[in-house]
Amino acid sequence: MLGIIIGITSVIVVMAVGAGAQSLLIGQITSAGSNLVSILPGGSEDNGPPAAAMGIVITTLKKADIDALRVPGVMPHLVAATGYVKGVDTVRAGEKIEDVTFTGVEAQFPVVEDVRIGEGRFFDETEEKNNARVIVLGSQVKQDLFNDAPAVGEMVKLKRESFKVVGVMEPRGERAFQNYDTQVFVTLVTAQKVLLGINHISLARLKIDSAENVDEAQELVKSVLRARHNITKKDQDDFSVRSQLDALRIFTTATDALKLFLAAIAALALLVGGIGIMNIMLIAVQERIKEIGLKKAVGATNRAIMQQFLIETVVITIAAGMIGIVLGAGISGVVALVARGLGYQWQYIISWNSIIAALGMSAAIGLIFGLYPARHAARLEPVEALRYE
Repeated sequence: MLGIIIGITSVIVVMAVGAGAQSLLIGQITSAGSNLVSILPGGSEDNGPPAAAMGIVITTLKKADIDALRVPGVMPHLVAATGYVKGVDTVRAGEKIEDVTFTGVEAQFPVVEDVRIGEGRFFDETEEKNNARVIVLGSQVKQDLFNDAPAVGEMVKLKRESFKVVGVMEPRGERAFQNYDTQVFVTLVTAQKVLLGINHISLARLKIDSAENVDEAQELVKSVLRARHNITKKDQDDFSVRSQLDALRIFTTATDALKLFLAAIAALALLVGGIGIMNIMLIAVQERIKEIGLKKAVGATNRAIMQQFLIETVVITIAAGMIGIVLGAGISGVVALVARGLGYQWQYIISWNSIIAALGMSAAIGLIFGLYPARHAARLEPVEALRYE
């Protein structure tokens, strides 16, 4: 039974933990909003991730592309848009130094990402055009650098450049795989020209007025960018346009495949357990040869003997399966509690489908691996069995 218990426990844990992790990550994606459209550099297949999402640096997307989308009349459903670039360095305030991720964005960033400013303000379009050395701190960065003292109006240094703090964001935590509390924000042009020395952007996001208009907005984006990049065929696109729904669909497909793959690996323990049960049942047949001979001598048919051993095997495997389900559910519950204790929005998911599948696998293993011992017992000759020592 132990092999079956381990196998069923492993399958239940893998499926439950996989479902919990999937729900966590899907929640991160959907938290960004259903009316956002993302543009990434580099082409991709409709159902595949863009190359930029795999960490490959592609320089085909420019700030001017986003400016073209903001021209009045080009995209009637566009609310706001911003480009993004990122880097990592240290920020200094007096004697305090912190390692941070700095993000170059545009003035419409708070509207696009639905963020709020806790102190001061966000930089405006005039400061952006003038390449002003202004900076907005994430709440955790502000606390690390200034503790409870006011930060707005103070000067900090980022990459040896002095910046004036104009605002501090409200605490937001982690959303869409990012923690804005531990970042600092500067104007996109400043980040490109002064801090990074580049002229491309790594990502753009557009906020559309409603989710119903997202598909139309995506087609308009593709049309404008193809015209700007002199692209005549769809398969020549050097950019990828994705909505949150697209990202969710791709991510769900990938994680479902991963869950099934991991469950299949865990199910190998069931194969080992099945072989063990077959061997044990063969030993049981050898130990009960005289009993089998006596039963056959008083009228038991081959079918009755075979059913007896098959039922015994199935009962053993189903009992082991039920124990495995209980253990798997318990371990999965502990994992969920630990994850929630660490601050993650982790769902405890044990589906009836996985329980029914586990019991079905247990019964199937009992039938498959109990068949040979049962047939071996049924084919014993009564006379030979009765005199067996």
